[in-house]
Amino acid sequence: MSADTTQDRISLHPHTHRVWVWDGDTLLADSTHAVELRERGYPPHQYLPESDVQMAQLLRSTTVTHCPFKGDATYYSTDEHPDIAWQYANPLANMAAIADRLAFDDSVVTVQVDAG
Repeated sequence: MSADTTQDRISLHPHTHRVWVWDGDTLLADSTHAVELRERGYPPHQYLPESDVQMAQLLRSTTVTHCPFKGDATYYSTDEHPDIAWQYANPLANMAAIADRLAFDDSVVTVQVDAG
């Protein structure tokens, strides 16, 4: 049996659909430069450029996790919701397309992708 590799497990799909991220009535992000990351066993996530995220609405968390396929992730919170966004500032080489992008926990915030 072969080892599970990033290529077998994760695929990246840049697109120009507009993506909004809402925390209740607060707009956290608005982007037309998302990269959709599809990872086997997980729902897809939209990774948005930091420049399209309202970083003033987020607080850097002390949480750090490690993924053997993507690298080390740092997390961001709001006053009401801990660790609702994560970022791979220095991902592994084959995941460079998600560097300095944020993804959001869509079980807590609303991530809306325009199908148009």
